[in-house]
Amino acid sequence: AVAPLREKIRDLELSLSQKYPPVKFLSEKDRKRILITGGAGFVGSHLTDKLMMDGHEVTVVDNFFTGRKRNVEHWIGHENFELINHDVVEPLYIEVDQIYHLASPASPPNYMYNPIKTLKTNTIGTLNMLGLAKRVGARLLLASTSEVYGDPEVHPQSEDYWGHVNPIGPRACYDEGKRVAETMCYAYMKQEGVEVRVARIFNTFGSRMHMNDGRVVSNFILQALQGEPLTVYGSGSQTRAFQYVSDLVNGLVALMNSNISSPVNLGNPEEHTILEFARLIKSLVGESAGRCSWWPAALWRSEERPAMQLWQRRDVFLSVPCPLTASRSQIQFLSEAQDDPQRRRPDIRKAKQLLGWEPVVPLEEGLNKTIQYFSRELEYQANNQYIPKPKPARMKKSRTRHN
Repeated sequence: AVAPLREKIRDLELSLSQKYPPVKFLSEKDRKRILITGGAGFVGSHLTDKLMMDGHEVTVVDNFFTGRKRNVEHWIGHENFELINHDVVEPLYIEVDQIYHLASPASPPNYMYNPIKTLKTNTIGTLNMLGLAKRVGARLLLASTSEVYGDPEVHPQSEDYWGHVNPIGPRACYDEGKRVAETMCYAYMKQEGVEVRVARIFNTFGSRMHMNDGRVVSNFILQALQGEPLTVYGSGSQTRAFQYVSDLVNGLVALMNSNISSPVNLGNPEEHTILEFARLIKSLVGESAGRCSWWPAALWRSEERPAMQLWQRRDVFLSVPCPLTASRSQIQFLSEAQDDPQRRRPDIRKAKQLLGWEPVVPLEEGLNKTIQYFSRELEYQANNQYIPKPKPARMKKSRTRHN
């Protein structure tokens, strides 16, 4: 009778000790209070993971327009973590040491869906965060973008290039919003003495991307997994340079903790055409088409599953027969999108020399990780669809006739 009780206590202790990812212990003087706006989004959630595991106190602010609570739910309840549902367009009163201002829609379908909201987030939201930084004496890092260079006439793009942007085009709400945000940062630095850091982020991919965010990598992976045509807009000769999300996060942290106040490019200088990306992703999905790494559905349903918490279960993969193959995927060419940049490649000499930073994750390795993530997401969605059961037909009561 005692042995089963001891086993239950041991399982309970194990589950409590493994509730959260391992966190480094920092002394009071080394531990920082850090605010991340947009911290439940794609990049923000990975940044949250790094800063939490480094031992800092992290407050995530998100209005969940594009962010998802699922991205950070493995930290909920931790003493160093707080999640606030808040829109940065409204003022926020909080005591922090550092502010990572990532809040903004970043994919074309999202920012084109609500261009006014995109402009407000990048202007009023940035003003509010700069005002907060001024009040509490915090350092602010603005997550700017390579889109400030527009459709560049200089190649590769260095931080000194002023850009070539259409101020009234369909992408202008995002491009010009970020350009204004940068101007605001340097105005506050010069006039109010606020410490600012500006990261110009180039194309990034990895787990927790929205599958339907309309960007190249997510589009191609989803289409290839589902056996749909890979849609290439224009000739496919446009170039992009993609970095894996963990490389970007390391660059953001390095920049925040540096003494560099001028803009810094964070991207991968390895340039590929869109058509090359389509063929590579089609090939990589095809290599794993017969087997997919998916969350084992039995793990969720079994009453005898091990004492594992959510963050651990996400890393438990099971190779199962995969009905989603790339064999049917063909490359389909559509008309080119308006104001789509023809070439995009960062000059990262500044980041290399002053931060000692450069991307280290090979393209194929990052793509394989992202393909596995998308496969698990598709299976998760399939297993969690709500299909209402049809209501049973109501039997009419027969009336007894009395003749």
